[in-house]
Amino acid sequence: MNMHVFLQHGLGLILLGAQYTSGAAVPSSECRRWCGNVEIPYPFGIDPNCSLVADVFDLSCELRDGVLKPFRGIFEVLDISLAHSTARVLNNIEASCYNNTTKSMEHFGYHESANGGPSSVYRLSDVQNRFTVIGCSALASMSDQDGTGYQGMAVATCRDMSDLVDGSCAGMGCSQTMIPKRMYYYDTNFSSSVNTSRIWEFNRCSYAVLMEAAVFNFDISYVGNTTFNDTYHGWVPMVVDWAIRDVNSCDAAQRNMTYACLSSNSVCVGSVNDYGYTCNCSQGYEGNPYLQGGCKDVDECRNNNPCPSGGTCHNTIGGYRCSCRVGTKLEGNTCSPNIGLILGVTMGLFGSIVITMIIIFWGQMAIQKRKLEKVKREYFRQHGGLFLFDRMKSEKGLAFMIFSEAELVHATNNFDSTRILGKGGHGTVYKGIMKNNMPVAIKRCALVDARQKKEFGQELLILSQINHKNVVKLLGCCLEVEVPILVYELVLNGTLFEHIHGKKQASQISFSNLLRISYEAAEGLSFLHSYASPPIIHGDVKTSNILLDENHMAKVSDFGASILAPSDEEQFVTIIQGTCGYLDPEYLQTCQLTSKSDVYSFGVILLEVLTGQLPMKLEGPDTQKILTSTFLSAMSENNLDTVLVSHVKAQASMELLKGLANLANKCLDLCGDNRPSMKEVAEELGRLRKLPMYPWVQLGVETHGESPSVHEIESDYYMGENESQHINPGSSYYAR
Repeated sequence: MNMHVFLQHGLGLILLGAQYTSGAAVPSSECRRWCGNVEIPYPFGIDPNCSLVADVFDLSCELRDGVLKPFRGIFEVLDISLAHSTARVLNNIEASCYNNTTKSMEHFGYHESANGGPSSVYRLSDVQNRFTVIGCSALASMSDQDGTGYQGMAVATCRDMSDLVDGSCAGMGCSQTMIPKRMYYYDTNFSSSVNTSRIWEFNRCSYAVLMEAAVFNFDISYVGNTTFNDTYHGWVPMVVDWAIRDVNSCDAAQRNMTYACLSSNSVCVGSVNDYGYTCNCSQGYEGNPYLQGGCKDVDECRNNNPCPSGGTCHNTIGGYRCSCRVGTKLEGNTCSPNIGLILGVTMGLFGSIVITMIIIFWGQMAIQKRKLEKVKREYFRQHGGLFLFDRMKSEKGLAFMIFSEAELVHATNNFDSTRILGKGGHGTVYKGIMKNNMPVAIKRCALVDARQKKEFGQELLILSQINHKNVVKLLGCCLEVEVPILVYELVLNGTLFEHIHGKKQASQISFSNLLRISYEAAEGLSFLHSYASPPIIHGDVKTSNILLDENHMAKVSDFGASILAPSDEEQFVTIIQGTCGYLDPEYLQTCQLTSKSDVYSFGVILLEVLTGQLPMKLEGPDTQKILTSTFLSAMSENNLDTVLVSHVKAQASMELLKGLANLANKCLDLCGDNRPSMKEVAEELGRLRKLPMYPWVQLGVETHGESPSVHEIESDYYMGENESQHINPGSSYYAR
């Protein structure tokens, strides 16, 4: 029973013998640097031409269980550290279990072997990992690639559960062993001479895995049947050291055309685990040493004063200096009285010294003030403030407030991580409390590159024009900081996605409320399309962008992918943005984002309401992975009932559900010209909401042998252009 783990195979790493040039170390500003909640710093990348070396530092960003996660081969990447040159990945737990039916031991867990050599960029961390074995009759060994080098063994045993102690992993039920440096491969083997046949009733399985020691704390329940494996769902964190290994040392790297430490304030550091090197920012700098200009000066004085008691800190490029108040001087770790200065004052020099110091002090204050104002003006200009303000003043003035950085720092407790409401591709949102005790949502862009600045200015311009109860309201902004900030109204009752699929599903909203929420979202989008000037195309309509307030009123949010309605053909061509499962097929083919693209996405939202299903599923038959395909197939076969979720069918009449399904079917038409406008969609939803008011719909009373259809009701109650008479309270329908 054994397992082979080889980093070159499992993480898909290619030897660094591949040729690359220093020019490849300038990634495009279009490169994504986040996959879900995991940051992907350069030299790694998840898009083509976005990593230092293709196929070496490339990761994939995959949707798993509704969440984007980075992977390299079968290994999920949890985080990447530039400062420590490590990566944390999930490693599979090996199990050897006794089958009482077959009277034999069975092996469970990932089993894979691969070929390769020691030139892969990863090594198993000998500092942070431990070979861990759990069980009451467990004997497992691990060895390197050919079994002739390192061989380690761990034994875990006990007589019964009373021998075990929580937190203790010294042999009783749990054992841990260190590993040597330079390992890029390990093989796990359970001894066939040791089994759990005699103790299977309380300890059927033994476990072995190489895992991060810091996250593990032994619990006696782990020895119980399958408990350890179930607790970690079969995967535990493992730490790997990574380095650039196309040369042996820093001396060789600095003479090489492929030298990767591109920042002018970076240093080369020899790899701590085998040959090769990594890059760090020089002392007094922080950032990404693999990018040109990536290491920025650290303001040591900003947060904690490193100077002695009574001293004043002054930031310098790459460091800082300390000074003492007038009349004191720096001696060791304190500012002591300056006896010489005191004597000088007594000798008649006090006046001139004081005047000189005052001049210097106020001069420094003026210089620092001008410097700060200059920095703020530059940030304001970089973020398009002058252009935006001129544009908005020409369009009836500013519709929002300008906040200072100090106000927003105070409102968010210095952007405390506990205040984070959510993270996305366009930034991080914090909960803030303003001085007037008004709660707000404060959004700070994730990156400050050309593309992010463009999106920030675009979002500010768009949202400043919007004032609608079903669209999240922009209250103001802050432009004097390095990272742009927006201030919105706070909407805290979750998203429509969470209420249909996610963590708020337990507090299930009634179907009538879901129908009302859909109508309100359609009203908000209709306003963007029909009444905003110029019209606004959202570009990323989905249930997770429909927020709900305390009264479950819908609020359309997140305009990071929005564009103003194009005024000429050239503006139609855009970069494909949006979310898989909601994207308009016509948009994918033509790269032309139109208002009908939002209509298509809204049609998918109606399907989620009716079916309770996700737009895309990674598992299951191919014919059922795409919700729109499943729905359209059911409609074509006149088999709508099979796709409707049970609690929806229990709360609404089939006539109403058919009406919604027909509306969704129109929204999902492959030809955008055939789809209704959002205004028409909102009107139709408004009409459908009134269907329960008709008694023949609620009670199933037959009219001329059968209940009238949704379209028959609508054609009678809402007169079209060619109709000649209205239904009145004396008609046969009202009589019933």
